[in-house]
Amino acid sequence: MILENKVSIISGIGPGLGQELAYAFAREGSDVVLVARTESKLKEVADEISRQWPERRALVCPTDISDAEQTQRMVDATIAEFGRIDCLVNSAYVPPPFTMFEDANFDDWRKSFDITVFGTLQLTQQVVPHMKTNGGGSIVFVNSMIQKKPLATQSGYATSKGALTVAARMLAKELGAHHIRVNSTFMGWMWGPPVEGYVNYAVSTGQDRDAVIAEITKDIPLGIIPDDADCANAVAFLASDLASVITGAELDVNGGEMML
Repeated sequence: MILENKVSIISGIGPGLGQELAYAFAREGSDVVLVARTESKLKEVADEISRQWPERRALVCPTDISDAEQTQRMVDATIAEFGRIDCLVNSAYVPPPFTMFEDANFDDWRKSFDITVFGTLQLTQQVVPHMKTNGGGSIVFVNSMIQKKPLATQSGYATSKGALTVAARMLAKELGAHHIRVNSTFMGWMWGPPVEGYVNYAVSTGQDRDAVIAEITKDIPLGIIPDDADCANAVAFLASDLASVITGAELDVNGGEMML
């Protein structure tokens, strides 16, 4: 187990990658702090962890990460429960509506940035002192291929993720002396509930299922839509001591669709 005896905060727990991150970290030996706004989803994930890995502890913390007081309470609860924080996975995001850039409503962007960017960075800032006290730690930003492979109508989402890319680099530079590593993973298409829903919707409009999947995978050298559980494994690796000399890295986890 590559995360044995670790304590990890994971933001953005939800269907798809969010829950798979929690399962991967628990499977690899980490106690987990589950963070998202929907308490029922957090409890569902915690129950599944208890069922599969009863030796793991899962702390349910309903939290709106755009609210600094709520994130501070969650960090304080983590320290009260476990005494330390070894890993932080920044996975929470809310994209603004998909529109052409020239039609964008920047009030919508600001609402999105309050969660995706400022909420994430506020949480990171609150966790760092505890990692320093603990003698080190690992922070992993879950980023997106969208900023490397631009798609029309997704400029707001891509811009928010671009801000996190730069922030992660700066944090890696500044925190290295404290043995805190900061890395990013760049996800593309992932097979899980959100993409399954997209494919099923396309089929409901009369499109052929195989043709829909072929259109998605035509630029992916591995020829598959990467499973979100497999993508979660890459995050677990970067969080683990196996990556002890890796910081400031930007790892593509998208089946080879991007090779930069």
